[in-house]
Amino acid sequence: MMLILAIALGFFLDALIGDPERLWHPVCAIGALISKIEKFFRRLPLSKSGQCFAGALLWIIVCTISFLVPYIILQFLMRIHPWVHFVVNVIFCYQIFARKSLADAGRHVRTELKKSLEDGRKAVARYVGRDTSELSEEGVIKAAVETIAENTTDGVIAPLIFMLIGGAPLGFLYKAVNTLDSMVGYKNEKYMYLGWFSAKMDDIFNFLPARIAAVCMMAAAGMLKFDTLNAKRIFQRDRFNHKSPNSAQTESVCAGALHIQLGGDAKYFGQYVKKPTIGDNDRRIVSSDIERASDLMTTASVFALLLGAAIKLALTGTAV
Repeated sequence: MMLILAIALGFFLDALIGDPERLWHPVCAIGALISKIEKFFRRLPLSKSGQCFAGALLWIIVCTISFLVPYIILQFLMRIHPWVHFVVNVIFCYQIFARKSLADAGRHVRTELKKSLEDGRKAVARYVGRDTSELSEEGVIKAAVETIAENTTDGVIAPLIFMLIGGAPLGFLYKAVNTLDSMVGYKNEKYMYLGWFSAKMDDIFNFLPARIAAVCMMAAAGMLKFDTLNAKRIFQRDRFNHKSPNSAQTESVCAGALHIQLGGDAKYFGQYVKKPTIGDNDRRIVSSDIERASDLMTTASVFALLLGAAIKLALTGTAV
């Protein structure tokens, strides 16, 4: 019960204050650790197979440290006083969630896009990996919607699931998995071998959470009076229309619920990459769809929190 309360309060804190840009964040420490270990391996004369081994070792080291540090801290604080342990646990849970950051990112893109297309391009470039210099207004909006829809899994529901299973330490381990993928999990010349293990492990860790997130988003579509039946139809048809086995799970639900088309060809590192579309082009995508995608994410997240808490209580046999 205390774990559920800590997670719920962490979720509330994230909704209230988000991630202040000027404050230190544990994920920054994870990113710095990844960079330092990568630089060490880059100095070694490694073959392709050696880079693959180094990539697996990088993943093991970063994930182990990311789990053990909060675990040891919480165990130590429990010996001092249970309430000190609880307060720090709440703070840890709060730092793992990223729902408000995603919503704020959407609002930022929408606000800048109202100023000019160029401002919108610059804003969305902060949140996506594709080249944004040639995006149309529709392309900017689509990129923002896709980011919110896809990261409903990575930023909120997957961390929630792992915290419900193993508390904040397992939540931080998941954040390490996700950060490793975002930093080294690219299929380009630089990371093809060093980053393959991180990319594969991210796919594995997100496999079930992405599908749970999609179901939660369908439930959210019904609560928000969006088209749930179309969301289910597009999910069944297009949920694998992405190079990742997980990314299109929630993107397809979002596209179907809002009757818009996502995906399609995009430019990365100066080269156009052909990508399948997700959803039907029933209508022109507009800036207010960013807010609708954010509403879907928030409602799905609250639903997942309540459902997860109920399941956890039922499995542990704890009475409310």
